Amino acid sequence: MLVGAVGRVPVGALTDRFGGRRMLAVLNVLSVVPVLLVAWAGTQASYPLLLVFAFFLGIAGTSFAAGIPFVNAWYEPARRGFATGMFGIGMGGTALSSFFTPRFVSWFGYVPAHLIIAAALAVTGVVVWLLARDASAWKPSTQAVLPKLKAAAKLTVTWQMSFLYAVTFGGFVAFSTYLPTYLKDVYDFDLAGAGTRTAGFAIAAVIARPIGGVLSDRTHPKVVVLVSLAGAAVAAVLMALKPQPEIPAGIVFVAMAFFLGLGAGGVFAWVARRAPADRVGAVSGVVGAAGGLGGYFPALVLGATYNEVTHSYTVGLALLVVTATIALLYTLWRLPREDSTRSTHA
Repeated sequence: MLVGAVGRVPVGALTDRFGGRRMLAVLNVLSVVPVLLVAWAGTQASYPLLLVFAFFLGIAGTSFAAGIPFVNAWYEPARRGFATGMFGIGMGGTALSSFFTPRFVSWFGYVPAHLIIAAALAVTGVVVWLLARDASAWKPSTQAVLPKLKAAAKLTVTWQMSFLYAVTFGGFVAFSTYLPTYLKDVYDFDLAGAGTRTAGFAIAAVIARPIGGVLSDRTHPKVVVLVSLAGAAVAAVLMALKPQPEIPAGIVFVAMAFFLGLGAGGVFAWVARRAPADRVGAVSGVVGAAGGLGGYFPALVLGATYNEVTHSYTVGLALLVVTATIALLYTLWRLPREDSTRSTHA
């Protein structure tokens, strides 16, 4: 997650220069290497090697920063919320992974499961290279990467959207990662059962993300983000009350996923409106990195604040409520509705 987050910054800037087609193809193929190395580390029963090689699995996560400017260039501004929202359906890979990975290991074995994933990555990379095309409106940036990143960092919109994306998408990533543990600790589900329910959580967010993009086109991203943050705060309160499985708890978890997905779609629709056209990749990279980092730390907080006596995560969820509320108030009072980038320089 750390590599996938931080790596989005240079990948976004490189996409502005080389185009989404090349970057997406290369990233898919490069991701094959750590997948195979993780499989090898497992056969050696080496936890240190597993940690080292899994660190580089984050390369695959950087593809988000290449995909956003790629699809963004194909659509006029009025439909970019829809475009980035549809691209965000790729979050569904989390649901597929949660559901299929443990079953692949059970059906085919440990190493074959990794080989299947590596083959899927390789085939995707080749298909993108052969069939994908950069939009005719896209022009490669000749500016050096570091100055481009510095220019993106000087835009106020970069940091505003980074904060909101760290809360919305970061919340989704954190729950998708930690939910199996959460469900095991609080509700005593086994790994397969927790994985299946985590897949349902991810699907709800995947469905909500393009809805957030479309609603942003029809109303305004600010409205969508406000609804998202308010809904996430309420859902966190209900989660802290430990509703009973399956129906009450399921509804609360699905609602949390839906509101977080809605907000993630709204934030990137906002990025598409406000970021300068020649810096969308760089801005997307920084914002995407913030989302990844936003998902990295909440899982650590949940683990650190877990109450073994009561089997609860009340403290961690209370912190989520506070964070969502602060983000809501900041969005309501400090962020403008206008889409012009003229006034976004720090």
